[in-house]
Amino acid sequence: MSPYQVIVGPLVTEKAEQGRVNEQTLCFRVHPKATKTDVKNAVHAIFQVEVDSVRTARYVGKMRRQGRFRGRRPDWKKAYVKLKEGEKTVEYTQI
Repeated sequence: MSPYQVIVGPLVTEKAEQGRVNEQTLCFRVHPKATKTDVKNAVHAIFQVEVDSVRTARYVGKMRRQGRFRGRRPDWKKAYVKLKEGEKTVEYTQI
């Protein structure tokens, strides 16, 4: 997988922004089959920063209704990437 297939996009939420500013932790939406090593290598390749640790969380898609029709949102995965001490934080915007 290429680095741009591993990282789907940044998560820009209030909690993620607080972690980015205070704890040098970036939050990304990643491919569901990506491992922690894949995420670490992808962040290093795209942003040229040294990664200290990676934490991942899997989320089950919710059931949704549109009138009488029922459907299900897809499962997804989130990764918290902590940068090494002294690294400059990454500036990104939501796509």
